[in-house]
Amino acid sequence: MSYEWFISLRYLRAKRKQTFISIISFISIAGVTLGVAALILVLAIMTGFHDGVRQQILGNVPHVLIQKYGEEVKGYDEVVKLAQGIPHVTAVTPFVSKEAMLLSRQNVAAVSIKGVRPGNKIFDQDFLSVGNQPVAPLLFSPAEDALPGIIISLDTATTLGVAVGDSINVIPPMFTITPFGMIPKMKPFQIVGIFRQRGGFLETYFGYIEFAQAQKFLDLEGAVTGVEVDVTSFDQAQPVAAQLRQKLDFPYIVRSWEELFGSFLSALRLEKLGLFIVLGIIVLVAAFNIATTLIMVVMEKHKDIAILRSMGATSRSIMKIFVLEGLIIGSVGTTLGTLLGLVLAKNADPIIKGLEGLLGIRIFDQAVYGMDTFPSVVVPSDVAAVIAMALGISLLATIYPAWRAAKMDPGEALRYE
Repeated sequence: MSYEWFISLRYLRAKRKQTFISIISFISIAGVTLGVAALILVLAIMTGFHDGVRQQILGNVPHVLIQKYGEEVKGYDEVVKLAQGIPHVTAVTPFVSKEAMLLSRQNVAAVSIKGVRPGNKIFDQDFLSVGNQPVAPLLFSPAEDALPGIIISLDTATTLGVAVGDSINVIPPMFTITPFGMIPKMKPFQIVGIFRQRGGFLETYFGYIEFAQAQKFLDLEGAVTGVEVDVTSFDQAQPVAAQLRQKLDFPYIVRSWEELFGSFLSALRLEKLGLFIVLGIIVLVAAFNIATTLIMVVMEKHKDIAILRSMGATSRSIMKIFVLEGLIIGSVGTTLGTLLGLVLAKNADPIIKGLEGLLGIRIFDQAVYGMDTFPSVVVPSDVAAVIAMALGISLLATIYPAWRAAKMDPGEALRYE
């Protein structure tokens, strides 16, 4: 251990007459600890809410959407094979979709009728169904004398005043010309499933029917409206879309979810950045405490500094002593804050539920936010950014006091001693 390290550690342990300086040092460590912990916890919660709200808004919207400009996609099997060869792609699904009106009991609701195949991700959620049977068999394998099935959202069912097992009429924007004029095309469907919980913001406007049935009903046999591409995470959508654009020329149009609906989430990103800056001020205040502590130590130890200089210590060594002391305070505070923040972020949900039981109040209403647990997602890059910022601010706080100590004149310090 170099003597600079030894002296830095020694100055952190106060003598009886210097207890006040030691207390300020502990306060500085506590300030950095709380600031770092608060930053990590809040960023984890904001990330969790961001992901939760993103899922609530987007629901079952595809990560990447492939369509053709002004026409349907024919020969879509080739597009499916092409997309399946892109890294990070987990599923590629052709679909048929067209806006339509649902009519029942003199009530009307506007939806986008969408034809889906077995294995679609919409079947991963809970449904209300007749006798609580699985929805997929009811939709894809109906009884011979039964109407074709349709799945709608809870909001749409409420608007129409219908329940599972009821029949509704689906009216697409297509007409049949007869001697008596244009008659709208209409077909009855039976409700085989309703989303048990309220779906995403966009999911409310979809009604799902069987893929082949949709092609026939919407006059799109042999073609599809587009191809949906799902990737490993929402963040991979843009890179995958960029690779698909390189392989699919116009009139193909490739758009990621951010290009389609990204404006919904821009405010959340800005809010997370704002909270990072605001809570970073806590660490900045703690850094002022570090600077104050070092200034007081320099004033208290002016005789020691003069003696060290007279014994041959260089200005660089003196500066290093106080820089190391400040970094020790900042590093200890950052380490403790990181551990505390990670523990709180990883156990946010049980902590919130424990506080609700202890205080007898509702802090997080699951029905309001549509989330089963209190959201908290720790992102390693966020933690690394917090640690780097805390250590950087701690280092900057040591520069002025250490520079003043290094410039101290030994003769002036010992003149009146």
